[in-house]
Amino acid sequence: MHICYISNEYPLWQTGGIGSFIQTIGRGLVKKGHKVSVVGIGGADEEELVIDEGVEIHRLPRPSFLRKPAFIENSLRIRKKVKELHKKDPIQIVETPESAMFMFPTRTPYKKVVRMHGGHHFFAESENRKINKWKGFIEKRSYKSANAFVAVSDYVKSHTEKYLSTKGRPVEKIRYPVDEKLFRQADLSINIPHRLVFAGTVCEKKGIRQLIQALELITPEFPDIHLDVYGRDWYFPDRRSYTEFLKTSFSQELLGHVTFHGPLKLSEIPSKYEQAELCVFPSHMETQGLVAPEAMIMGKPVLFSTAGPGPETIKHQDTGLLCNPLSHEDIAAQILFALRNPEKMKEIALRGQKSAKEMFNIDAIIEKNIEFYGTISNGAMSR
Repeated sequence: MHICYISNEYPLWQTGGIGSFIQTIGRGLVKKGHKVSVVGIGGADEEELVIDEGVEIHRLPRPSFLRKPAFIENSLRIRKKVKELHKKDPIQIVETPESAMFMFPTRTPYKKVVRMHGGHHFFAESENRKINKWKGFIEKRSYKSANAFVAVSDYVKSHTEKYLSTKGRPVEKIRYPVDEKLFRQADLSINIPHRLVFAGTVCEKKGIRQLIQALELITPEFPDIHLDVYGRDWYFPDRRSYTEFLKTSFSQELLGHVTFHGPLKLSEIPSKYEQAELCVFPSHMETQGLVAPEAMIMGKPVLFSTAGPGPETIKHQDTGLLCNPLSHEDIAAQILFALRNPEKMKEIALRGQKSAKEMFNIDAIIEKNIEFYGTISNGAMSR
């Protein structure tokens, strides 16, 4: 098969969960003998072709216009490139995130799959904010054009389907794969006592503010506690930095226990997890989230969130820990439990590793994707 993913993200130049997923599954599909193309908008004035372990990434020229004209220009360029690739080597599957399928016509020679990574309707509900009319319209158009859907968790499936119709078309739950060669067994001797590691975008919905606030309740008992924060910054609509907002929200004494390292390449993340006594991801909402299973597969103890798919991923105090991400008191209580019970956490980490390896096994998940793609491309759907 020839599978084409639509995404501007890719770990070679931009961090992000969707890009990491595409790189992992793309490399795996190529190893299974399939052709994988990735089409997105780049940052140069000319088109670029990048080959990543057999995955062909087509970075189209950056837009000539700003705002809505750029949106239209980007859509037309992507659609034209897919048509060109299909003519050269017929594509069986085009896959996009929630809103990007709108740019493709209803009738196409290939089948169109929308993967539910977490779209506008999903996060509007989780963040208790209104639907943006334009973004909502685009997402509905996108869903209307799709032939089939993949949900990365039960939670994202059930909450997305409250707002967007998948009626009469296949919907399959397939979790994200985790590359066990990259997220290999951690060297536990590298563990730094009382070191917490957070990885993710530094923004409100990732729970980083509550996590820093929780340190106030931990430092009296563990004065050497330290939090390493790895991830790209997020900006308010007025372009204020969220990291700078955090630095003005807490005392210098408390911030002395925190280091903001900025973004990392995907290949650099495992060595940071390795240093942690506890990997902490108190996200307010995720569709699935890769950081928790990645750390678990390495054999590291993990604190994840009771929100969203957290309980699908972790059984509390069995395969990891869960916290109420809106409560800094509960985040602190779970971290204190971990620091007070290091031997118990080793047992929990071992069970978590076994569970995550079964749930996020790359070979099994790639085979499941291939089977689903094959069913869609060979099916008798005539949309």
